[in-house]
Amino acid sequence: MSATHLLAIDQGTTSSRAIVFDAGGTPKGSHQIEIAQHYPADGWVEHDANEIFETTKTCIREAVKAAKLQASDIRAAGITNQRETIILWDRKTGEPLYHAIVWQDRRTAGLCERLKNEGKESAVQAKTGLLLDPYFSGTKLAWLLDNIEGARARAAKGELAAGTVDCWLLWKLTGGAVHATDATNASRTLLFNIHEQKWDDEILSWLNIPRDLLPEVKDCDAEFGVMNPDILGAEVLLCGIAGDQHAATVGQTCFKEGMLKSTYGTGCFALLNTGSKCATSKNKLLSTVAYRLKGQTTYAVEGSIFVAGSAVKWLRDKAGLIKDAAETEALARGASDKDQVYLVPAFTGLGAPYWDPHARGAMLGMTLDTGRAELVRATLDAVCYQTQDLMRAMAADVGNAPTALRVDGGMVANDWLLQRLADLTGLRVERPKVTETTALGAAYLAGLGSGLYQSTDDIAHHWALDASFEPQMSDDDRERRYAGWLDAVTKVQGGA
Repeated sequence: MSATHLLAIDQGTTSSRAIVFDAGGTPKGSHQIEIAQHYPADGWVEHDANEIFETTKTCIREAVKAAKLQASDIRAAGITNQRETIILWDRKTGEPLYHAIVWQDRRTAGLCERLKNEGKESAVQAKTGLLLDPYFSGTKLAWLLDNIEGARARAAKGELAAGTVDCWLLWKLTGGAVHATDATNASRTLLFNIHEQKWDDEILSWLNIPRDLLPEVKDCDAEFGVMNPDILGAEVLLCGIAGDQHAATVGQTCFKEGMLKSTYGTGCFALLNTGSKCATSKNKLLSTVAYRLKGQTTYAVEGSIFVAGSAVKWLRDKAGLIKDAAETEALARGASDKDQVYLVPAFTGLGAPYWDPHARGAMLGMTLDTGRAELVRATLDAVCYQTQDLMRAMAADVGNAPTALRVDGGMVANDWLLQRLADLTGLRVERPKVTETTALGAAYLAGLGSGLYQSTDDIAHHWALDASFEPQMSDDDRERRYAGWLDAVTKVQGGA
């Protein structure tokens, strides 16, 4: 294969996009389309699965066009996706039976509570590395089977297929030829035994989910099939899949044990590479598959924050305090430090390390002097405090605190935020030159699978530092502010 360009398909919570990279990891063309968010009830979040595919298809075509390339110039394409979002569809027609239920959705909180009360959480954690929370796909899939008329009977007959967004896109891009996923996405379903690397029959029985409904699980750098020629005019090899946070770990080249990255997109997700050892968290973090390459599994400890960039979106779209996210940096810089205002952005509950689906958002500590700038700063501060929650839990789990944090995602263009992150966590914060590391990771996986790269060492030397931010806040000031955050969190827990 002489082609050296790689296509990354990056389907996220708020948008679909595609980016073409050259062999050195430099973006050459991209296209992005926002997707609609549907909120049919309190705590429910849905996407139109057909919209996900149609916008992705358009982005693929436009990104290749923007790069001034054609299908023959693309060596391989990789897919990365919003995780834990689940879709159920008809195998014959390829039509979804219902909207995609998004990872943020909390409708299965009651089912999770029932399973906890039955004493099943310890077994679930031991097998999957996850906790019983509506965040994960398994209980969402059970809900679909229970609430769509005739779905269980049709699933039992083998008429239906289910999968996360990567699996759905793979099915559609191959014209229904391939029903598969990768080990990272499988590890986020609540149905996959991450030690045995297979679907867990006992958990499937608890949720009454037929095994045949689920996809084949492959390595992240496996060959998954070929893209139908009607997408780009010729077939393109599909050769790498990973969930968005795992792809970002690859894009940040966190290939050594102890390396840490945190992605700031709709939510915030920090992954700490634990090597071949699967560490069990005692501080309500998650054990997960970091990536699986050529049959070898690398594990990670992960902290998941549900609301980061989506809080800034709330400032813009609902609170009306800003017109563009870019305004937040100047506003935060100009905020008064006289009063300490806290936003606890529990709009869809709290993730790690609290795991409280009933918590709801609140702004605390306001006075008559509190204005737009202070509210914006509190929103950015919340991202930093939640990161500190994760850092302290990770340090307790692995026995030593990380010293550096590699960051990526849409929010990291804000220098004020990254300095604040360094100050409120006490860590050196490192931003790479290419911050689209989720898409870059998908491209790297496609390059590994297609033989453009021979090993992760071939990839690691492409990582380059753009800027680093050292902590400047005193330890006493940091601890005082963090204590205020912890107090604010207690005021919203349990829906208080």
